[in-house]
Formats: sequence, structure tokens, C-alpha cells
Amino acid sequence: MSNPRSTSRTPLVTTRFDTLVSAVLTVQTAGENFVDITTEGRSFLDEAGAGNGILTLFCRHTSASLTIQENADPSVLVDLTTALGSLAPVDGGWVHDTEGPDDMPAHIRSMLTTTSLQVPVLGGALLLGIWQAIYLIEHRRRPHRREVVLQFAGSRG
Repeated sequence: MSNPRSTSRTPLVTTRFDTLVSAVLTVQTAGENFVDITTEGRSFLDEAGAGNGILTLFCRHTSASLTIQENADPSVLVDLTTALGSLAPVDGGWVHDTEGPDDMPAHIRSMLTTTSLQVPVLGGALLLGIWQAIYLIEHRRRPHRREVVLQFAGSRG
């Protein structure tokens, strides 16, 4: 019986980590939405002189988060917003509402997604898939100023 599964792999790339570069990206959001920050990540790597390594992104908030998602069809982001709203609705009967009725749902949505991402970097380039982008997700309804820590660890290019 033959196995229909086929796999392949690139040759190994070995990198000595000798560089750690950090910066804080400030993003002004317009309220609940997805903000594509891929370009800012690439610019950071260029400025850092990145070679091979890893880019870590960390969102410094509990009511916003990060994700890697499709960047080709905007309706994907609309559907994701709808799904997060269904999982943690504003009218869910939450006890915590110190900053308004969208506060607790924003915390839950942040917990369901993530506040930290790691993306491999090879030859100074993010190894994202062809339809992937890095997004900051604003879970609150009003505009906020959000901070994302960018950190490259690896070798210089």
C-alpha cells in the first residue's frame, strides 16, 4: 500500500544569535478593527539590519491583541470580527464594566487570540505565507493608542 503523503524540506540554516534589537511601535486605532502592521515589522527588520533569526511582537494591552491572518480578502477580517463578537458579546451580562460595556468582552477577545507572536526571519525577510499579514486587533469600540514591542533576535544581515 503506497502512502499518498509527500513531504520535503529545505536545507538546514544555522545562525549564531549575536544581535538583539528592540523598539516600541505605537499604533493609533480607530476603534474596533484589525490594523495591518506587517509593513512596520518589515521596516523594523530593515532598520535593525536583520539577517536570520526571529521577530517577536508583544502587545502591551489586555483589551487588544495580535494575530496572523489572511491579507487578500477583507471579508475574512469582517467575519473574524463577527466571530469574536459572537464569542464575547457586549451584552453578555459581564460583571466587569469599569471602562464601559465593551471592556470585559475586549479582555475575553484578547485572551482568545494572543498578545505575543513570533515570526521566523531569513535573509532579513519575514517568512510569512503569501496571504499572511500581522494584525493588531483593537477590541474596544473607541480609538486607543496601542503599543507593540518589536524585538529581533538573531544575526545581522
